Amino acid sequence: MAQPERTTRRERQAPPVDPSAVARAYRLERAKRFAREQRVRERNLAHLRFWLVLVLLTCALVLLGFSVWNEVERLFGL
Repeated sequence: MAQPERTTRRERQAPPVDPSAVARAYRLERAKRFAREQRVRERNLAHLRFWLVLVLLTCALVLLGFSVWNEVERLFGL
């Protein structure tokens, strides 16, 4: 039966670690967090823009309705 290869003490040591790996991982996680926060901010601003446009359009519609009503009253003498 085959036997596992014998390892020397030198081979059992941990592989060398890239010194910049920790800094790269930190920058990556920081960029992910920034992107996540940016998406939340943009979504909140989009909600605000939607409601602002909706209110402005409603106000314009009401103003236009009153103007049309006044013209109808003036033309037909109501």
